[in-house]
Amino acid sequence: MTEFRSVAAATGEPTGPAFPIDGPAEVDAACAAAAAAFDTYRATGREERAAFLEAIAAEILAIGDELIEAAMEESGLPRARLEGERGRTVGQLRLFADVVRKGAWQQLRIDPALPDRQPLPRPDLRLRMIPVGPVAVFGASNFPLAFSTAGGDTASALAAGCPVVVKGHPAHPRTGALVAAAITRAVAASGLPAGVFGHLVGPSNDLGAALVQDPRITAVGFTGSRGGGLALVRLAQSRDVPIPVYAEMSSINPVLLLPEALKARGSALGAAFIGSLTMGAGQFCTNPGLILAIEGEGLDAFLAAATETTRAAAAQTMLTGGICKAYQSGVAALEATPGVEKLAEGLAGAAMQGHAALFRTTAAAFLAEKAMGHEVFGASSIVVVCRDEAELVSVVKGLEGQLTATLHLDAADEALATRLLPVLEAKVGRILANGWPTGVEVCHAMVHGGPFPATSDPRTTSVGSLAIDRFLRPVSYQNLSPAVLPPELRDEARGDGAPRLIDGTLTL
Repeated sequence: MTEFRSVAAATGEPTGPAFPIDGPAEVDAACAAAAAAFDTYRATGREERAAFLEAIAAEILAIGDELIEAAMEESGLPRARLEGERGRTVGQLRLFADVVRKGAWQQLRIDPALPDRQPLPRPDLRLRMIPVGPVAVFGASNFPLAFSTAGGDTASALAAGCPVVVKGHPAHPRTGALVAAAITRAVAASGLPAGVFGHLVGPSNDLGAALVQDPRITAVGFTGSRGGGLALVRLAQSRDVPIPVYAEMSSINPVLLLPEALKARGSALGAAFIGSLTMGAGQFCTNPGLILAIEGEGLDAFLAAATETTRAAAAQTMLTGGICKAYQSGVAALEATPGVEKLAEGLAGAAMQGHAALFRTTAAAFLAEKAMGHEVFGASSIVVVCRDEAELVSVVKGLEGQLTATLHLDAADEALATRLLPVLEAKVGRILANGWPTGVEVCHAMVHGGPFPATSDPRTTSVGSLAIDRFLRPVSYQNLSPAVLPPELRDEARGDGAPRLIDGTLTL
């Protein structure tokens, strides 16, 4: 097979034009071009690089409705969701343009020489962050725009000064091709080398493996399954020169319903929970796949409302036939697990659709069977009934790493929440109160990451301005003359708007 076509998510039938399948020759050419472009691109000034990111955003918007219609057909996601996702994609690019302009990402540090210091003099030391080199980015299935070709990994790597080679997700090649063409137009209009951005497509895992193993690639950004992420980690670590893989993988995002909140509004929480669970057919990495609560009347009211709402929930088209099949298998496995009770399922749908599933178990059974804590990617969740606060804490301590944890609490629950906070901090990247985890704001204070298996590196985030740090590394310069120093570290550069830490004091 030398070419492949899109598949309509709703029908499973091929649609649209055929795309040539890239292979080893195309990987080699893309990586060679990226490596050749690196020195020129990394030397761009802050304004030039920021303007380039804004040009990408403008080119994506200029595609118009064709982009939304392609993404709708290939993903099965509704128009409103994809229009919002396009806005998020453009917003991410503009956020990183602002980050680049302000210059704090350089982390400039200057420790002037102290020639008279006793017992030994101190040399002149200056530090800045530099881009790591060409980055491989893997498009995600569940966000064909915001976590894909021009998504957060691409935006943050380009902001850092790294050329990017994207391995487009095979579930939406037409969407990816439209966005890739927009980025390519922005590269040309900005006067940058063509190798600043490359795009590879094909349905085989061999394509991604070849990309990660290319010696010119210096880091990897990935959003997807635990199995896929770990396969890339193994490949990256087996290279002659190992490289980091920043993989966002698996999470069930526990929601803790604390006693007083449950007592006050258990029924309302039950209905709202199912609304969050079934949003987008449950195909969010922050989907609330686990509910933890202490037994009592409040929990009874929650379960009654959640059960009723689940039974009325319509089936929804899933992203691909493979994802739909895996979801159905995951639900069947939970249903067959000893100690698990199926409370309700949603309305039946067509072959390519998944329906909601709600389960219940005890804390003891959950702690005894680790498989209950594995992600089922879709609108499935399990309620773990705890006998008391101590058992609730034990369940949290036994969890794998997660992207999020949610606390539903009232004022009278704050003492318990305070006790839980350090336990949750050890397990998750984001803790939220009285909401649902499926919204991920793109801003400076956001963390979309967490301990394994939520990510392969818990020190990082794939959303928000801190995402740029993944693709930078520090270099220290000792006793270099001003003529040789990078311009931003010279004394006369102070006042260029970038903050500096001078002899331990932050200077703005």
